[in-house]
Amino acid sequence: MLCSLTRFWAIANKEIRQLGRDKLTLAMIIGVPLLEITLFGYAINTDVRQLEAAVADQANTTASRELVRSAEATQVIRVINTVDGPVELKRLLDAGRIEVGIFIPPDFERRLQDNKRPAAQLMINGSDPIIAGIAHELVKLPPPFADPDRSPAVLEARNYYNPEQRTEVQIVPGLIGVILNLTMVLFTAIAIVRERERGNLELLIATPVRRGELILGKIFPYVIIGMIQMNIILFVGAWLFDVPIRGSVWDLYIAALFFIVATLALGITISTMAKTQFQAMQLTVFTFLPSILLSGFMFPFEGMPEPAQYIGEILPLTHFVRLTRGIVLRGSELGPLYPELLALAAFSVVMVAVAIFRFRKRLD
Repeated sequence: MLCSLTRFWAIANKEIRQLGRDKLTLAMIIGVPLLEITLFGYAINTDVRQLEAAVADQANTTASRELVRSAEATQVIRVINTVDGPVELKRLLDAGRIEVGIFIPPDFERRLQDNKRPAAQLMINGSDPIIAGIAHELVKLPPPFADPDRSPAVLEARNYYNPEQRTEVQIVPGLIGVILNLTMVLFTAIAIVRERERGNLELLIATPVRRGELILGKIFPYVIIGMIQMNIILFVGAWLFDVPIRGSVWDLYIAALFFIVATLALGITISTMAKTQFQAMQLTVFTFLPSILLSGFMFPFEGMPEPAQYIGEILPLTHFVRLTRGIVLRGSELGPLYPELLALAAFSVVMVAVAIFRFRKRLD
């Protein structure tokens, strides 16, 4: 029994010492629980306030201005723009610039006295059921300077893009990015590490292949794999869940190409940092968790505090979720969404540059 315990402690002691030398694993042991408790306890908030809104006040009366002030006083919305009419409001909704539009017609005062119909219209981006539910609180606003017992609500709510409030309509477009993010980063994260572990990196020393050529060559095959995966997700989403594709499929392919390159660049950068395939998978999980929680895929981006939003803006998934939901659900073109493409392109350039700088064509 004594001998058995001795052998047991020898193995345990060896494992403890090995973990002590593995700085990345030690960082993950401390970092993962800290990251999770911070994200779930602080950054995730489903009680969204200050939704970006625009107003088209064609009445421009004391009562109409009071209605807008009352809406802002609820802190549900924050008016960031004023436009001429409902066409401009719809254009801002399509481009994802606002979540709520308030249209006040010219005969607003007369409509307030009519006890049979709403006096103004609330235009809501209903693609996210959580945001749509919160925006509907504005329907409860009391009528300004009118009979408080007025039967119909002052504002009539209209949900665009997902009038049935089906969760799968909102989830599936974002799920394209989540699946691609996980698979693309994981595939390339182990690319160079696998070459090193198998001894294939020795062959590269004797070749004239440059660092940039090796990095880009590692990325290219997975671009094709990523596009195949996107087609599979789109087909299943349309077939099983009846998710409409209102925009151009070609625009969606272009957006996917930008995102796939960005995630592959992140993966190859991880591959230059990790020493083993296990470490590469650890780092993949470490980057995947903030991506899925801070991108707006699961929880409304507007409900997060500003520090969390700043981090989310760095992540490629945040911009791709906006692109896919804009194209698939709102039928938006790439033109109004170009800032998201620029963000993905900038991220790709930075990550590829870091990967090329870190990679050394040598065995150590």
